[in-house]
Amino acid sequence: MPQRKMQSLMAQAQKMQRQLKTKMEELAIQEFEATKGGGVKVVLYGDRSVVEIDINEDLLEKDNKEMVETMLILAFNECLEKIKEAEEKINIEVTGGLPGGF
Repeated sequence: MPQRKMQSLMAQAQKMQRQLKTKMEELAIQEFEATKGGGVKVVLYGDRSVVEIDINEDLLEKDNKEMVETMLILAFNECLEKIKEAEEKINIEVTGGLPGGF
């Protein structure tokens, strides 16, 4: 492969890496929210840190421990899935769908 073409490919790869880094930094501070059963809300940042957990007081007054735990698990899993989808979208956007991304 001619050196000029190799340098061009390397420059493109570095550009994609910079774009991906920027987009992932933006994603890290984006909020993802999920509500389950109308009584449990979970909010995570894109870096997967927990921002908020809100449980409707009516659920706490009853003997609903297992139901609340299940709703929390479902809400967390939904937020994590949303983050994963956002990451995949960024990878496709930046790399044009190259296998393996960066």
